[in-house]
Amino acid sequence: MGDNEITKRWTILLIVSLAEMLAISAWLVYSAISKEIDALWGLSSWQSGAMTTSVQIGFVVGTLLSATLNLADIWPNKIFFAVCAVLAAFANSSLIFCDGFWTAVATRFLVGLFMAGVYPPAMKMIATWFKTNRGFAIGTLIGALTLGKAIPFLLKVLQISQWETNLICSSVAGLVGAALVGFLYRDGPHPFQRKPFSIALISEVIRHRPTRLAIGGYLGHMWELYAMWTWVGAFIVYAAEANGVDNESVIVAVTFAIISVGSIGCILGGWLADKFGREKFVNLAMFISGLCCVSIGFCIGLGFWVCVAIALLWGFFVVADSAQFSTMVTEVSPQHAVGTALTLQTCIGFLLTTVTIQLTPQLSRLIGWEYAFAILAIGPLFGIMSIRKFAHAKSE
Repeated sequence: MGDNEITKRWTILLIVSLAEMLAISAWLVYSAISKEIDALWGLSSWQSGAMTTSVQIGFVVGTLLSATLNLADIWPNKIFFAVCAVLAAFANSSLIFCDGFWTAVATRFLVGLFMAGVYPPAMKMIATWFKTNRGFAIGTLIGALTLGKAIPFLLKVLQISQWETNLICSSVAGLVGAALVGFLYRDGPHPFQRKPFSIALISEVIRHRPTRLAIGGYLGHMWELYAMWTWVGAFIVYAAEANGVDNESVIVAVTFAIISVGSIGCILGGWLADKFGREKFVNLAMFISGLCCVSIGFCIGLGFWVCVAIALLWGFFVVADSAQFSTMVTEVSPQHAVGTALTLQTCIGFLLTTVTIQLTPQLSRLIGWEYAFAILAIGPLFGIMSIRKFAHAKSE
């Protein structure tokens, strides 16, 4: 690869990562403005959780539709990304015009549905440019995605009293992301063969032990990830109140930092996984994030800033391993079934997140934050067990 081509691939990585960061900002926007919306409509904790869960369900439905209809193959990558980013932006901003819970849930479902054309295609787009350093490149993309999901909290700091402004800004960001890809992206020199999703291949993927174990590691990771992202802000509010901290700007800024620090974890994690091995790194990340799950609730009595320090460590490691699970699946799955394996992994993983997103606030109310987050450690424990078995199965 010549110098000109090397420059192009790093430029493309920058463009797509920036576009992903902007377009994905609509995903967690409700978590940033939930206090205002919940008070406005008098939502219960179950209804508040459903506002985020609906995005996850929409994403699962969108992923399945995209795979079964081969939308990513029918449309050029950049057109698919740009159109879906625009539609997600409009669905996101339409929350302003909703008058109650059910219409709002429908708009959040549509955001998730259209994100299925933003998140997975972006990974494919980057992979066409990177055959070597792919773990680092996809880790960088997931890092941008993580930062994008934290943007609504940053916007809230800048304009803390206007939840409508937050929605509009995150929607405009999505439009800018669509324009970046639509006008500046082109596919790289390593295109993928068309491998349509096939129901018949699901049983083959499940029977293939290394693939099944790699997916198991991903499911353990997902059990924890989105529940943490969704509810860590509520936990920080609780920890602040328990320790006499009464500065909303500080609380929201801390929440932004906790989620956004994961972007550094993803980039560094991609480099470490390429250098030292994916299995070692993902197990280290899950071990540390699992310890944070168990300990953070019990540190409230030690002070607000102790809780923040543990939450920052958690935010770093909870997503640092994310990109590597998909990379492992692409490396070990039967090559004619890679598309099916990735679709199965994504769909089950995001469906699983709906359980812990709904469960966590209920547990915090019933048994307190000390134990609510500790339940999430089940995921990293299961993930570590799966990846340890995966390492042995892969070498057989």
